[in-house]
Amino acid sequence: MQRNTGPQNRFPVVAVPENSPKQASPSSRGGHDHVGTFWDMLGIRIVFMAVCVAAGFHFRPFSVTPLSGAATGFLFGLAVILFELRLRHASLRRLIGAAIGSILGLLGAYLTSLILTHTIMPESTRSFFSLAAFLVMAYIGLILGANKGDMLNLQALGGLFGSERSLKHSFKVLDTSVIIDGRVADIADAQFLDGTVIIPQFVLHELQLVADSADPLKRQRGRRGLEVLQRIQKMAHLEVQIADDDFLQIPEVDLKLIELAKRYDAKIVTNDFNLNKVAALQGIEILNVNQLANALKPVVLPGETMRVFILREGKEYNQGVAYLDDGTMVVVDGARKMINKTIDITVTSVHQTTAGKMIFGRYDERGEQQIPRAPAPQGAPHAEPPSAPRANEGATPGGERPARPLYPETGRG
Repeated sequence: MQRNTGPQNRFPVVAVPENSPKQASPSSRGGHDHVGTFWDMLGIRIVFMAVCVAAGFHFRPFSVTPLSGAATGFLFGLAVILFELRLRHASLRRLIGAAIGSILGLLGAYLTSLILTHTIMPESTRSFFSLAAFLVMAYIGLILGANKGDMLNLQALGGLFGSERSLKHSFKVLDTSVIIDGRVADIADAQFLDGTVIIPQFVLHELQLVADSADPLKRQRGRRGLEVLQRIQKMAHLEVQIADDDFLQIPEVDLKLIELAKRYDAKIVTNDFNLNKVAALQGIEILNVNQLANALKPVVLPGETMRVFILREGKEYNQGVAYLDDGTMVVVDGARKMINKTIDITVTSVHQTTAGKMIFGRYDERGEQQIPRAPAPQGAPHAEPPSAPRANEGATPGGERPARPLYPETGRG
């Protein structure tokens, strides 16, 4: 997948410099210093599988051949690993509930087997019912205890479980485009971004390549991206992790980000439209900064009054064009003569497009005319005539104060 070299897209990496900014981005806060990473768990599981296969080969359960015993040990180890993977997603309350339910089930099965020993049924039948009671009671206790575990109040047990927190981390992978954009630092500073922030090593290589570019514009954007990363690392509520995972068989950086997100079960933070679509097709959750910015734009309804600065004339006859602080274009009918002036307009319609939001309004020249003044009484001293009220301070015919402008005056000469 080819990526453009536009102002908001990625620049292709053609070389990896030796002095990568890994030293300036320590990963001690984040993640490879504890057991639980992918490679640590993979090594532990391989050792466990080897022990299971060796035990099955040596002891030969069910009097089978050594090869069959090794296959039995392999299947047993595989079943245990699958069960362990399922338990990793369970909460502490469910685990405690399942353990208590299993113990109570085994205790009930033991009492049932004691009762069966005082019956006159044959030994084989009694053994069958005892084993069935153990299996059924243990299974029922395990399932019911896990389902009812959420009802446990662990804080009542004291400090041992009182500070329980969710063990499932929330991982976010940062894309190069969103790092260079810089708005992700403001979002993280406002604590709308939490959990563990993963910065892939190949993204750091790409950032440094852009910072070392001969093009002044690219070099400035790359250095700004490195400054954004340093700012994110200083935030106390975030955990930053430098991921050394690389996929040498995948040349495209977009696909590497997707594979890394799958490995860590993470979300990708980006503003790349193409990466957004490709990752969504593969089931990866995306946090798009551009979509967040569009969602935070103020809502303007038809009929409202707003104050804008007419910057230039529009394409149609007698139109003026203004821009809000967030870049939203406002097309105003009847405002061609009011260029380089701040006026009050009435919103007529709002259109949402793929490029953003467009607001259409109408300017009424009659609203700028002065209100007629009453004649002064005879014999009264001549007073200086009051100045005409401004558009946002005059009184309406009903005596009500007009609506406060939604946006401040910007760009006044």
